[in-house]
Amino acid sequence: MQLTKLFAAQDLLVNFRPGDKWEAITQMLDHLCESGRIPADAAEAAREAVLAREQSMSTGMEHGIAIPHGAVEGLEEIAACMGIVGGDEGLPFDSIDGGPARLIVVLVIPRDQKLLHIRTLADVARALTKEAVREALLESETSDDAWGILARNEAGAELA
Repeated sequence: MQLTKLFAAQDLLVNFRPGDKWEAITQMLDHLCESGRIPADAAEAAREAVLAREQSMSTGMEHGIAIPHGAVEGLEEIAACMGIVGGDEGLPFDSIDGGPARLIVVLVIPRDQKLLHIRTLADVARALTKEAVREALLESETSDDAWGILARNEAGAELA
């Protein structure tokens, strides 16, 4: 899935500064609910699914990436939000490499679309493991800037 189709510009939270990973996940889920990306009747199930998944095993990867995710009933399409953590420290996320997360992507996927779930996780990871993409996103000043970086990456343009 193209990340420009997965995220609207307003779903890219630039200079995101939560206190810890649980606050990050909660704020991002709140954003998706408030924006209507997660319908009100699926909000609690989405919260429970993503938090339970994170409690069972950290979704912190390498290279400063974390992808908390969950599958829920009653959702018709994927809801996604990216927090681009501000400051130089990043956010402790119990990552595989022990490093802090700087790019956090919350995905809530319809439970009956397992293949889409796996494919979307892979597509997000593939794009964000590119060092140029990560660095450009971390230097973004606005949500529109961040979305433009994703678009340029998809078009194969240089991100210098």
